Amino acid sequence: MGLQFLFMDDNAPCHRTVAAEQLLESEDIERMDWPARSLDLNPIEHVWDFLCRRLAARTLPPVTIRKLQDEWAAMPQQLIDTLILSMGRRCETCLAVRGDHIPY
Repeated sequence: MGLQFLFMDDNAPCHRTVAAEQLLESEDIERMDWPARSLDLNPIEHVWDFLCRRLAARTLPPVTIRKLQDEWAAMPQQLIDTLILSMGRRCETCLAVRGDHIPY
């Protein structure tokens, strides 16, 4: 990820535990300010949705980690690129509605 990055999470209670806070602090990781009701801004949610749909469409569910990793590796890079490029627009929309729900 490089030396300069911001960590983004969705403010879920499990991400705000003392242990999580201590780990981020010990690794000198800066956390991005994030609106509590804006989970839908996080592009990883769309990645998980895509992966879950791919798994649900299979005749047989994956029974090994390797099969699951294969599905992950088969994810189109274009999907990831599109999600990354949409972040500016998502943030602008979130600011415009003052942190309320946005249609993503």
